[in-house]
Amino acid sequence: MIEHFPLRLVDSFMLASTVRHLAFERTDGAPLSFKPGQFLQVHFHYDDGKPTKRSYSVATVGEEGAESVQRIEIAVSYVDGGAATQLLGELEHGQEIEASGPYGRFCLMDEDANRRYLLIATGTGVTPYRAMLPQIGKLIRERGCEVVLLYGARNETELLYGEEFEAFAREHAGFHFHPCLSRGARPDPRPHDRLGYVQAILPEFEPDPERDIAYLCGNPNMVDAAFAELKERGLSVRQIRREKYISSR
Repeated sequence: MIEHFPLRLVDSFMLASTVRHLAFERTDGAPLSFKPGQFLQVHFHYDDGKPTKRSYSVATVGEEGAESVQRIEIAVSYVDGGAATQLLGELEHGQEIEASGPYGRFCLMDEDANRRYLLIATGTGVTPYRAMLPQIGKLIRERGCEVVLLYGARNETELLYGEEFEAFAREHAGFHFHPCLSRGARPDPRPHDRLGYVQAILPEFEPDPERDIAYLCGNPNMVDAAFAELKERGLSVRQIRREKYISSR
């Protein structure tokens, strides 16, 4: 059910030079009920008083099986001259914003019977997959699923939550994390790294309509290119779930 509620900032830190992680709690003390993969909308006004809003995927990693969380986490990319950047980039701990949600159906579905998930992301498009980690662990354990996360970034410093995904991969044999770095290798390359744009690396993993469901989240150009590649490989529209992130001023 969609709700409107005020949020108070309780913690924050920089994930990268232009991406801030923010953690909120509802001022009424109530938990947020959501499904991993859903998003919130932040409501505010331009300087001229015109109302506007921005959408942010919930990044919170909850307890396995939990349907609500007390801590509401998002990742915000800074946009030069952006009104939301001014609001959320300068927000201090204890200050409040207005939000509504949850929205969206970019979620893992209970009725899925596939053997492998291909999770593909760029930039802050990786945040819904972070929230999905408890579900992914359950799918690996109970259904024997394989899950591949291909995450496109320019360099190592822009791999948001990269250490968390690498730790999860070490703990779960069925989860494979592949950073796809478009501007060159890390100073200390790792065997699971790939060089190039994520959509160009996707064919290496041989998408197969007989076993795969794919999720695409992030830059619209990547989403479109990866969608075309998956369609070329025979995946139906029902097997490809998309969420485009568009920067707004």
